[in-house]
Amino acid sequence: MIATPYYLIDKSKLLRNLRIIDEVRRRSGAKVVLALKCFATWSVFDLMREHIDGTTSSSLFEVKLGREEFGGETHAYSVAFADHEIDEVVANADKIVFNSIRQLERFADRTGGLSRGLRLNPGISASNFDLADPARPFSRLGEWDPERIAQVIDRIDGFMVHNNCENGDFALFDRMLGQVEERFGALFSRVSWISLGGGIHFTGEGYPLAAFCERLATFSQRHGVQVYLEPGEAAVTRSTTLEVTVLDTLFNGKNLAVVDSSVEAHMLDLLIYRQQARVEPDEGGHRYMICGKSCLAGDIFGEFAFDRELAPGDRISIQDAAGYTMVKKNWFNGVQMPSIVLRELDGSLRLVRSFSYRDYRASLS
Repeated sequence: MIATPYYLIDKSKLLRNLRIIDEVRRRSGAKVVLALKCFATWSVFDLMREHIDGTTSSSLFEVKLGREEFGGETHAYSVAFADHEIDEVVANADKIVFNSIRQLERFADRTGGLSRGLRLNPGISASNFDLADPARPFSRLGEWDPERIAQVIDRIDGFMVHNNCENGDFALFDRMLGQVEERFGALFSRVSWISLGGGIHFTGEGYPLAAFCERLATFSQRHGVQVYLEPGEAAVTRSTTLEVTVLDTLFNGKNLAVVDSSVEAHMLDLLIYRQQARVEPDEGGHRYMICGKSCLAGDIFGEFAFDRELAPGDRISIQDAAGYTMVKKNWFNGVQMPSIVLRELDGSLRLVRSFSYRDYRASLS
């Protein structure tokens, strides 16, 4: 038995999402690039590249990982590129998207061999959490003035609009895209491609794929552009669990169970956005607060129901542990880093990476 904690990526569940992505590509004509900021576990890129056109990045290291391990189209974006890294970015990318006109102008002479784009900020978004809202007041994410953008239109080939965040509401997506067209539509016919970013949860249960594909195709035809999507969470949702073991139980007004993992170290996004983890089936007559083993008082996965009392040695599967988990894992408290395990399509388990004290030590100096 593989020792916990470990992230378990189930290829059959991942394939479900990839087949939906295939359907969207076929029916809408859109191209799809994986957002490495959300998921960058390259041990499954061999499967993913069969269904996805390439990758998009937020840093030099992500650009290089996309080029070296995924292939296909490699899109480079950053809130701000540094002088010392831009040449290496260019050497590894097919397209580069600048966050501002100033960055575009600053690096125009060093990026002439790439297809260049500019990020737009339409001032609206699907985010209901200020920390993740790209259209928040005084946002630094993208250009918002059509008149200023028109002055540099001859220097770019495309645009990127990323204003969705965990948006599973097609009507909201449709409405916001219409507002984007109202604001920037006059510019769209002057470029050859437009990325609509990520955060569109089109692989979710019950999502109206036919309407979504039709909207994308209509947008593409109306403006004469190649549409790109940049899914992260949508590509990997419900494919991965964090497997943990109960170390101790206690009672302090509630039943508590301490596991050999940590929200702070291994599922940080839950802590940042004050969300509870998911455990399935989450039913039964015994309710426990599942707690991480770090010293942080709020290191809590959540409260869940079980069909029996928990005891040391019991295993628990924390659901949805792919997006924004492995890319954010850290060595807080020196807690054992989860291994990475694949469940192959034939059902067998394969350990692809484990971490040791040497890795912890090497992360410091």
